[in-house]
Amino acid sequence: MAYLPIENHGVIGDLHSCALVGIDGTIDWCCLPYFDSPSVFCSILDEKKGGSFAISATDAVARKQMYLPDSNILLTRSFAKHGLGQVEDFMPIIPRLNRTKHIHQIVRIVSCIRGEIEYTLECTPAFNYARNKHKLQRKGSNVLFETEGGFGYGLVSPIALSPKKSKLGDGVSVTFTLREGERLAFVFFSYRANEDNPLEMLGDPLRHRDDTHNYWQRWIARCNYHGRWSEMVYRSALTLKMLTFEPTGAIIASPTMCLPEEIGGGRNWDYRYTWVRDASFTLYALMRIGYTEEAGAFMNWLEQRCQEVDTNSDHPLRLMYGIHGEHALDEIELPHLEGYRGSSPVRVGNGAYDQLQLDIYGEWMD
Repeated sequence: MAYLPIENHGVIGDLHSCALVGIDGTIDWCCLPYFDSPSVFCSILDEKKGGSFAISATDAVARKQMYLPDSNILLTRSFAKHGLGQVEDFMPIIPRLNRTKHIHQIVRIVSCIRGEIEYTLECTPAFNYARNKHKLQRKGSNVLFETEGGFGYGLVSPIALSPKKSKLGDGVSVTFTLREGERLAFVFFSYRANEDNPLEMLGDPLRHRDDTHNYWQRWIARCNYHGRWSEMVYRSALTLKMLTFEPTGAIIASPTMCLPEEIGGGRNWDYRYTWVRDASFTLYALMRIGYTEEAGAFMNWLEQRCQEVDTNSDHPLRLMYGIHGEHALDEIELPHLEGYRGSSPVRVGNGAYDQLQLDIYGEWMD
């Protein structure tokens, strides 16, 4: 698998984390269950070691990505010699009332719009930035990936999957053909390791699709901008909303880490945290178009950071924090990953957390 241009990706999210989906149908970046969790798929940072989840048309001659109008449900269409196929990707938005049962999911609905089309699915996770080994456990046509840490992972499939050898542990693959009107739904998910029956808690993926579509449409309907640039404003607002961490109100700078400022360069940083400066710009944009709830949640998060201030510290207020309010974001390098198109080093954490930048006090007051 070659590295896709960064711009040839769409992003999906559930207000807890995000995933990047390439125009070829490959998820090459995802951290679950949270934005700052260790990666599950990171082939965007190492095409050989990083792991990915691909559902790709085997004989596509052209591809196109778009979002369903007024939503963050991503469509990847593949034009083949004998047909037209589509993969719908989204992460279900689970209502707050059901949060205790929240299993984080990536739903991928594959359908044939015209003629017939062949797809190949390959799911080869590489947990903890491709550092942890895992074991594959079969549950009928479904599989669970057992690895270290407090979370487990799995893949729900309506068709039988074959094992695919991988250095850190087996993945799975299958090739299938769909005819016009047919569709299959695949669900990759994370769950707390102490859950006895995670497969029974997933729900219906088609129902999740409708609920998630309705959530995003209701949210964007509150936008008070209705000018000539509505389509671009709505898409920007929906993207900014995806960068909010609903449990705390934090707003991240980016869902990714270590994508380079220049190809082959070393200025590659982890931006999955909250910079007070960047978040203030995001809030300003959202408030201009009528979104005050996000501002209120972020202000509550800021107040908690103020309550934690150590007046004896050299930096009583930080320029950046973790999404759960962490103060120390120690930076380490991952030399086993080559970086996007050889852009190394790959870093986790961000050493800038301890810098003194006086402009942040203006952003706090603003």
